[in-house]
Amino acid sequence: MDWLEAALLGLIQGLTEFLPVSSSGHLVIAETLMGNVDEGIVFEVAVHVGTLLAILVYYRARVAELILGTIRRDAESLAYVGKLVIATLPAVVVGLTVKDQIEALFSHAWIAGAALLVTGCILLTTRKTIDRATLEAPTYLHALVIGCAQVVAITPGISRSGTTVAVGLLLGIRALAATEFSFLMGVAAIAGAAVLQVPELMEASNESLAAFAVGGAVAAISGLGAIALFVRLLRSQRFHVFAWYCFAAGASFLLYLQLR
Repeated sequence: MDWLEAALLGLIQGLTEFLPVSSSGHLVIAETLMGNVDEGIVFEVAVHVGTLLAILVYYRARVAELILGTIRRDAESLAYVGKLVIATLPAVVVGLTVKDQIEALFSHAWIAGAALLVTGCILLTTRKTIDRATLEAPTYLHALVIGCAQVVAITPGISRSGTTVAVGLLLGIRALAATEFSFLMGVAAIAGAAVLQVPELMEASNESLAAFAVGGAVAAISGLGAIALFVRLLRSQRFHVFAWYCFAAGASFLLYLQLR
């Protein structure tokens, strides 16, 4: 993988991580169309770290508030952080126990296409739930349910942001509150995935590490713009329109795999 390819994949990652269209699914599709230019799950984690930086920058005020509140032992901050921890636990358990099976999902391109169709169906549910959602924050039980939804979204083609926000809306959590919780929950999950890949990173060549850095930087920059667009779409209640894109992208990719 050269720097240009890494930058292109980083751009795809940054734009699709926060829009509800599955960044992992788009990376699989892009790698397939580019001739299986694939650095494996280590590159996936590298560009996810880039989008992690985008989250920290966009929500820097909220992150600082939670950190300071936790240090001061503020009850509200401690409760919110506790819910983030609970929501992260399912992904941690799955990541530690079935890591090889997760990696295997990325080796079957058709999974990404089929899963995009599932994501489209998930997004369509928000047409009915977004108006009814009024809660300002999830409960502890809500946090666990949303965390389980995040586990499902490990599958390439299942949108993490789309699935977790859709589940949050279904549970009655206000759209922007569900989005904030979803993205902040992703901080721990992404950081944990990066830590698990440290041994593989240590074995990577200098050329590969440079490509990882380029991809991560491009993902961070484009990710900031994608978060802003995501929030705007939620405010205008047009979140579900991405369902039609997922249907078209998934069906087109499956057709391509069948005909090639």
